[in-house]
Amino acid sequence: MKLSKIPLLGRVVIAIVSGIILGQFVPVWFARIFATFNDLFGNFLSFIIPLIILGLVAPAIGELGKGAGRLLLITTVIAYMSTLFSGFFTFFSCQAVFPNIITGAIDTGSVQSIEEGAVKTFFSIGMPPIMDVMSALILSFCIGIGLSLIKGDTLQKAFSDFRDIVTMIIRTVIIPLLPIYIFGMFLSISITGQVYSVIMLFLKVISVIFVLHILLLVIQYVVAGAISRRHPLKALKTMLPAYMTALGTASSAATIPVTLQCALNNKINPSIASFVIPLCATIHLAGSVMKIVGFSLAIMYFFGIPVDPGTFIGFIFMVGITMIAAPGVPGGAIMAAIGIIQSMLGFDEQMIGLMITVYIAVDSFGTACNVTGDGAIALIMDKSAGTSRT
Repeated sequence: MKLSKIPLLGRVVIAIVSGIILGQFVPVWFARIFATFNDLFGNFLSFIIPLIILGLVAPAIGELGKGAGRLLLITTVIAYMSTLFSGFFTFFSCQAVFPNIITGAIDTGSVQSIEEGAVKTFFSIGMPPIMDVMSALILSFCIGIGLSLIKGDTLQKAFSDFRDIVTMIIRTVIIPLLPIYIFGMFLSISITGQVYSVIMLFLKVISVIFVLHILLLVIQYVVAGAISRRHPLKALKTMLPAYMTALGTASSAATIPVTLQCALNNKINPSIASFVIPLCATIHLAGSVMKIVGFSLAIMYFFGIPVDPGTFIGFIFMVGITMIAAPGVPGGAIMAAIGIIQSMLGFDEQMIGLMITVYIAVDSFGTACNVTGDGAIALIMDKSAGTSRT
């Protein structure tokens, strides 16, 4: 089988295992090759992140505003509120659990970033971003709101083309190179002797997030069932084919046909389902936000970084907005959120690398949570529109 035919998760697993094993005996010069690649790739990420934010957020806000009818507005608000609930539910749950399972921070001096650790690069090329992350966010909001208010569509088309360019870079450059980046990171971690601590972190945190995402789906359908006067567990059971399909595709967009059919099987009006399901596949990423919030907290505990509740509350609100513009490719949500993670939580390259790795490791579960939750929103919108069928 060609390497390009292996799913992203499979390539990430191969990269992690290979990095751990080879790190036990490879010569330093070999490790320096990948240290150099990681330095260049990390610098490129720093350069491209503000452009990713500008290219995704601005046209997304503009398009939402231009079609801001009642149904679109209500659906968007509900989707955002669901995303926020997921973020805060995860934050408070993990705050209660993580101190008991992540026992003691590692020595940050022993697990350093690639460019500062024991493995040195051969050379480095600076790639300064054209603006910082917050400037990109503010500019995106200003342009997006402006696009939604003006009558012309020339600038909207230009930013839509720019979004296509950014999405192409993510899909054809960043995502394919991520396994090599992860390999180099675990090669360095293995050489420094901290790989066991990192693997244990992964297993503990993934277990917690899996339980939380099941609880989140139950809560979503209990609320939707109470509003729509449907049996919540029956409605959730009807959405299981969409959940299982998303586990295989790791793509909300690719799962839309199955999600739509499941929504129709829940006796949702076809016109409502046909509108809500494709829209929520783009703007409702409650499962993705759960992973981002949970994994961010875990890494902060792991590295002994104090968690400021005020900062994290603002972080959750910003991530919720950013998810509206996340590209529909595997790993797209975490790529869209990296800028906010860096600027608001202060993550360095090593922490970002761990964040990307653990996120992609359970990417399909987050997608399954996203699309299954879309069915709950469709139930609410069906009742809101007064079009429920008997």
